[in-house]
Amino acid sequence: MDIKDSEAGALLWTPSEARASASRMAHYMSWLNARRESEGSPRLESYDALWRYSVEQVEDFWGSIWDYFELGPRTFGRVLDRREMPNARWFEGVTLNYTSRLRQQPSERLAVIHHSERGRQASLTYGELISRVVGCRRRLQELGVGTGDRVVGYVTNAPEALIAFLATASLGAIWSSCPPEFGVESVLDRFEQISPKVLFACAGYQYGGKTFDRRPEVERLIAALPSLTACVWVGRAGDLGPNGVRFEDIPSVDAPLDVEPVAFDHPLWILFSSGTTGLPKPIVHGHGGMLLEHLKVLALHSDLGQDDRFFWFSTTGWMMWNYLISGLLLGSTLVLYDGSPGFPDLSSLWRLAAEEKVTYFGTSAPFLMACRGAGLVPRELVDLSALRALGSTGAPLPVPGFDWVYQCVKSDLLLGSVSGGTDLCTAFVASCPLLPVYAGELQCRCLGADVQAFGEDGKPVIGRVGELVIATPMPCMPVSFWNDPDGSRYRESYFDHYPGVWRHGDWIEITPRGTAVISGRSDSTLNRGGVRMGTSEFYRVVDELPGIKDSVVVDTSDASGTGKLWLFVVLRDGAVLDEALVKRIQGSLRVKLSPRHVPDEIRAIPDVPRTLSGKKLEVPIKRLLAGARQEDVVNPGTLQNPQALFALLAAARTEPPKG
Repeated sequence: MDIKDSEAGALLWTPSEARASASRMAHYMSWLNARRESEGSPRLESYDALWRYSVEQVEDFWGSIWDYFELGPRTFGRVLDRREMPNARWFEGVTLNYTSRLRQQPSERLAVIHHSERGRQASLTYGELISRVVGCRRRLQELGVGTGDRVVGYVTNAPEALIAFLATASLGAIWSSCPPEFGVESVLDRFEQISPKVLFACAGYQYGGKTFDRRPEVERLIAALPSLTACVWVGRAGDLGPNGVRFEDIPSVDAPLDVEPVAFDHPLWILFSSGTTGLPKPIVHGHGGMLLEHLKVLALHSDLGQDDRFFWFSTTGWMMWNYLISGLLLGSTLVLYDGSPGFPDLSSLWRLAAEEKVTYFGTSAPFLMACRGAGLVPRELVDLSALRALGSTGAPLPVPGFDWVYQCVKSDLLLGSVSGGTDLCTAFVASCPLLPVYAGELQCRCLGADVQAFGEDGKPVIGRVGELVIATPMPCMPVSFWNDPDGSRYRESYFDHYPGVWRHGDWIEITPRGTAVISGRSDSTLNRGGVRMGTSEFYRVVDELPGIKDSVVVDTSDASGTGKLWLFVVLRDGAVLDEALVKRIQGSLRVKLSPRHVPDEIRAIPDVPRTLSGKKLEVPIKRLLAGARQEDVVNPGTLQNPQALFALLAAARTEPPKG
């Protein structure tokens, strides 16, 4: 179908008064205003006023989140010891456990629905889930796992991974996971850093209609991790060996779930950075920080609750898995998918959403743009009447992606283009059920997230692009990096550029109306003759040209201006990168961006190299084209499609088409 193009910033959707007033954000505001009035404080009449309160009166705001979600008596002396970063200490004196809220859900409510490429595989009520967790918890105790031990998973996005994580967390042990498509070296780059005691490993998995046997890889992991005392096999294992356990042999136990009370900042899980440019950073998040942050962002910003079916396409190696499973904190039903989003075609996930009556559908911007490029019109294929919100992350969603969602998926829908990261395991620029949606813009800065755009002088700017920073502490900031006793690696990662201020590494523009536009990574900026531009602006032009399916752009210029602007394009079937197409690309960029952003080199490639979480490999490509050695820059095992990187480097050495 023909899609009507919107201008950037065009109003696309506004919540009805009834929908806005029924939202959990509205309920929280009403509750908070009643409390403020009883204290003699003025009411907060808009989201902007609420956000400003949340970042200016930090202690009062996070204390209100504790009270609103009824996390227990105020046993803490103060909410925050000091407003300094890093090393701000939150809720000192509190003991809690992330998994405690599982026990508050009615046992008959549906907790989990699991699909694979073969369709629905399983479903569990909260009662059944808790019984499975109790059984797994007891087995881990028998294996010697206790508070502070590390338990890791080499597993797919299936109930076994969820059960293993919840059992681990309930003991005060620490979880980390990788998907089974990771190569052994990539897994060891992560797990060797944290010396795990128990490994949960799947014997195989299915992806794209093919079955992959991972038993040899698991055996190599076991041999290479001397800290392991046991391996719990998921699926058909080979020889279990002396310390092998079959997951299917772990019985359900019909008993209450016991949890180990731990300090607010006790480690819950360890997430790893992508590792494309060095040894992955082991990022430690605490029980309390994740509990408060995920309750806030999922309930208030995503408007999730007990009546929702919550889906987000993810693997166990992406922070969105951790984000997704926190839907259990609110009593939502999780819809887990294990497999390729494009098998047997791009309609598969939309059919899943219709079949399971998904109310919140989460995915990536590249997936939405792929659906658009394929001419898919989900609303004509399936019944999406239950769907009320759609989340997009992983990359900036361009204006045509917004248009496609509203015209081809559903017109009455809250489209939440969100941005955050593994570092904080949350979205800090996200959606809000009280606010309208504008084309190409993220609706708001999240409550408690003092997100600013810093100009070159290190001061906040409005209406122009700057460095994305967080100027006030958040409870979800990492507790530490593992094996970083003096905190030097942690400080160097976020606080070296602006002392005392978190620098995230993205370009962001805060508009006068409070929305935001993410322009890509600041370390992959296109700086041509002093004109700086984020890569997402470049892609908005190139990817809309006839014949172009996808693209990646890098600028190898150094401070002296020496270097080239390289553009690599993936062509649609039948298209050829000839002189005519080269001139069309050059002309569009000259007119829509600037003459300085016309590429020096344009090459055709079969696919864009991406990390396993779907991000374009801009910075490593930039370094490789600037002359760095591959072994110093990127580990192919961390890539979704390593052959695409080799093909790109080969294309860079070929004779260019004439322009």
